[in-house]
Amino acid sequence: MKAVVLVSADTEWRMIRGKYPEARPGRSPFGEYLDVILRGREVRLFQGGWGKISAAASTQYVLDHERPDLLVNLGTCGGLRGRVAQGAVILVEKTLVYDLVEQMTDGAAELAFYTTELDLSWLPRELPHAVLRGLMVSGDRDIVVEDIPGLVRDHGAIAADWESAAIAWVAARGGARTLILRGVSDLVGADGGEAYGNHGLFAERTREIMDVLLDQLPDWLESARPALEA
Repeated sequence: MKAVVLVSADTEWRMIRGKYPEARPGRSPFGEYLDVILRGREVRLFQGGWGKISAAASTQYVLDHERPDLLVNLGTCGGLRGRVAQGAVILVEKTLVYDLVEQMTDGAAELAFYTTELDLSWLPRELPHAVLRGLMVSGDRDIVVEDIPGLVRDHGAIAADWESAAIAWVAARGGARTLILRGVSDLVGADGGEAYGNHGLFAERTREIMDVLLDQLPDWLESARPALEA
């Protein structure tokens, strides 16, 4: 089983480089990649880049050039205060792009077009780690306080990031089995975001989350193996 792990944000990738300092990086049009051994299994960690454009392009590149049996995206997200806890890991079941602005119609068709339901039927009933299964909304922006009521009312959102919707959409069209795990690095509420203006806090939380996700990754790969190698 060949697994490739996409890592999006620059801060997330720096944590990867720090965790595997002995790995010799290769280069792609999107940045670096590392080949590491996780519990006896070779895994390629691939820097995909931040934002929907880089995420979509690097996902297609990985599908074309790596042809993985499983595409994994590990990273962080911002949580909506009162709806999710900081540090929670979200197993993404559905994604949508929330920063589309259509003023000629009500925008429902455009929203539906970029909404993806991830097929996770290949995962075992008993998951290897505790997660919160749910929706991830994506936009090319950090969460804006004024957007929160609409995100909750219209979509039932609990967290947002910059890349998951693009990765899921491209992967679904390529027929790729995809696993997206995002840890909540910081919370945003009516009074603003706890990491806004405090990148040091975001970096520290990102290090903690990426450590957890990478330590758990071999268990997720092992749980996926029976279905993917059947």
